[in-house]
Amino acid sequence: MLQPTYSHRLILPTDANHHNTLYAGSLLRLSLEAGYATAWKHIGADANIVLRRVLNLECIRPVPVGTVIEIQGLVLHQTSSYLVTGLVGTPLANDTVPWMEALMGFAQIDENGKVTHFPEKSSTPGIPRSEPWLRLKERLQKLLKIR
Repeated sequence: MLQPTYSHRLILPTDANHHNTLYAGSLLRLSLEAGYATAWKHIGADANIVLRRVLNLECIRPVPVGTVIEIQGLVLHQTSSYLVTGLVGTPLANDTVPWMEALMGFAQIDENGKVTHFPEKSSTPGIPRSEPWLRLKERLQKLLKIR
């Protein structure tokens, strides 16, 4: 099983909403950055990927300003030119539930912006058997059937 990609960030007042917690727009930006880093690390230096769709993004717990967050990312699904990253926001201090879960799809493109195959077929790693990852995998399976 491959190791997750870890992203860390201090939540600043510029990331906050009127409740002094993480603003939804900042959540989307941070999740996209973590998803991209996960996909890039999985594919390698020849990755030329773009976000294709946000399949799912859930903010489960509010994140106060001043918190250092951690997002773990893994590739949960891959075809020849498309992959889906799963993201889990590691539980905050004194909590046992992730603060965020997300599924983001990325496509490999060529120099003209057209979808193309990944440089090499890399295998999709096994996922951890912990509850958040199993929940994401199940959600992904449902979403892949719908699309």
